[in-house]
Amino acid sequence: MRKALGLAGVVAIILASGAAAVAGPWEDGMVAYNKGDYVPAIKLLRPMAQAGNTKAQNLIGVMYHKGEGVARSSAKAFMWFSVAAKKGDTQAKTNLQQVTKEMSSAEMAQAKQMTVVCEASLYRDCED
Repeated sequence: MRKALGLAGVVAIILASGAAAVAGPWEDGMVAYNKGDYVPAIKLLRPMAQAGNTKAQNLIGVMYHKGEGVARSSAKAFMWFSVAAKKGDTQAKTNLQQVTKEMSSAEMAQAKQMTVVCEASLYRDCED
């Protein structure tokens, strides 16, 4: 009986203090993405990608590659995969190889220029 009361007391203290488990932007973005709510997902992921989060950069690349919540764009997918891959994200490297196989030389030239601008702006000027 004392253990049950003790546990209830701890739970009451935690709830009263406001210390509850709260998901962060990554978790919220992934929940939205996995539910197919792509527009809210990209709104949550974009600031993380712009802050240099390689997982967010890769996922935004996936979304551009598939046209999930954004207009399909191999060039933008390449750009996001490229910046994440350069920082060591292995999934982005794999995705970059795949999207590169699908691009024309004109698309590749555009994508490389977009990547230069994106990196020079520290990921702030990566979107239209």
